[in-house]
Amino acid sequence: MDPGNWATDLEGGSKFGYSLLSIVMLSNLMAILLQALSARLGIVTGRDLAQACLDHYSRPVAISLWLLCEIAVCACDLAEVIGSAIALNLLFHIPLVWGVCLTALDVLAVMYLQNKGFRYIEALVITLIGTIGLCFFVEIIFSKPNVASLLGGFVPSLDIVRNKEMLYIAIGIIGATVMPHNLYLHSSIVQTRKYEQTTAGKKEAIKFSVLDSTIALMLALFINAAILIVSAATFHQTGNHDVAEIQDAYKLLSPTLGVTIAGTIFAVALLASGQNSTLTGTLAGQIVMEGFLNIRLRPWLRRLITRSIAIVPAVICTAIYVHDPDKQWKSIGNLLVFSQVILSLQLSFAVVPLILFTSDRRKMGEFANPLWLKLLAWFAAAIIIVLNAKYLNDWSGLTAWLAKLFH
Repeated sequence: MDPGNWATDLEGGSKFGYSLLSIVMLSNLMAILLQALSARLGIVTGRDLAQACLDHYSRPVAISLWLLCEIAVCACDLAEVIGSAIALNLLFHIPLVWGVCLTALDVLAVMYLQNKGFRYIEALVITLIGTIGLCFFVEIIFSKPNVASLLGGFVPSLDIVRNKEMLYIAIGIIGATVMPHNLYLHSSIVQTRKYEQTTAGKKEAIKFSVLDSTIALMLALFINAAILIVSAATFHQTGNHDVAEIQDAYKLLSPTLGVTIAGTIFAVALLASGQNSTLTGTLAGQIVMEGFLNIRLRPWLRRLITRSIAIVPAVICTAIYVHDPDKQWKSIGNLLVFSQVILSLQLSFAVVPLILFTSDRRKMGEFANPLWLKLLAWFAAAIIIVLNAKYLNDWSGLTAWLAKLFH
């Protein structure tokens, strides 16, 4: 759960009502499937996805995959930076530029928890996600959504592919939910569990790891759906179809719902979301670099490098429009949604190797994917690839049209 989910779900709900709930559900089901494959790879082979890529592919291919994954880590970091800065502004009126810079300090909290042990990080993530879930449970009660329209939103529609703007948000939702670097992360952290290195022990470890991640992702489904439902019920149904920025949602929630505390609950959940993604982004960055390059940087140095890369575009966007708050908020909101689209575009480069490796009997032995699981996994991969290709085709067509217009 990171602020990218918020940006895509809020914009999707305000512009298109409940229509994109089908994408929220579909992306969550794909995340459950792919996380299960990640757990299977890590437990059976004792290698995470990055290490498996390094073992299997030539050095140039492995380096290319590493660079693509680093882009995804930076995109996630960018979303966390922007989301936390927005939350600090809404709660404490800290200017966005200063809020963006302050997010660099969370490296200290991450370092402290890493020294304590991985279970402390798990406990904090559970607490943060629980906070977000509770906040949005309350927000749904306040917003009183139309149940019939809500249930209808879970039925897929071809309009999602036909409408370029809807497709853009849909791809952002997929990127924000599945997140390529989390596949690398999950294949590594499942190995922190103690299990017997026997067939029975590995089967049991896979069973509980899949159960663990499925329960967590079902909670994420509730939260993602809740954000979109609150946005659709509060804004779309009242004619506010252009609530694309988080601060607009914050300002309008309380007066629209008639509940004073609604906006504050919203901002607290956003801050919790930003800090949650900080933890996962930090761990994923370390695993990816160590797995692909066999380079072990000190965690604080690794964190500062990726955070510095993420801060630069956020500082530029906030600094350019520092004297024009409306443009500043709009640019930062656009950057937040675009960061999630980048995640979706990187997704195929993690998903395809993951399916290939877990289907390979030479690597997995009797734990190789059975036929039904292979077909399901390739179907999920095909959806991701086709939607991304459709978006890129639309984008290139738009570019050609603009070039002709200004020629």
